[in-house]
Amino acid sequence: MLLVSPEQIAAVMALTRIPHSVAELDAQVREGLPKSALKEGVEHATRSAEERRALLARIVPEATFKRRRDKLSLDESEKTERLARIVATARYVWDDRGEDDRDAREFLNTAHPLLEGRTPLEVAFTELGARRVEELLWKLFYGLPA
Repeated sequence: MLLVSPEQIAAVMALTRIPHSVAELDAQVREGLPKSALKEGVEHATRSAEERRALLARIVPEATFKRRRDKLSLDESEKTERLARIVATARYVWDDRGEDDRDAREFLNTAHPLLEGRTPLEVAFTELGARRVEELLWKLFYGLPA
């Protein structure tokens, strides 16, 4: 279940071509997202330059990222969309309206007992892990027992 719209996910990545449906977002991912989408998503997810470098390198090795001209590969685009979806969902839960991501960043970078003591960002590196993080966020938002 998506808590956030494709527009909110696109906002995290600062996409200029705004998707208005999941199908449109999927098409953009399949075409290859711009390199800037990854940089924007990483910026919203991390608290420091060191964390930004580490997260970016985990998604695309630094040398590969520098060699890329404009677009990310399909695999890199999928990882970028997943990161943006998790960030957008955390922002939605804390109602940050994109002005201040501090609470969402703290959640994403803090170990959580329901995620085996790992951070939501660590868990979200797989699609199933991202679903677990989204489910946790959904429960937090609605005040449901975990």
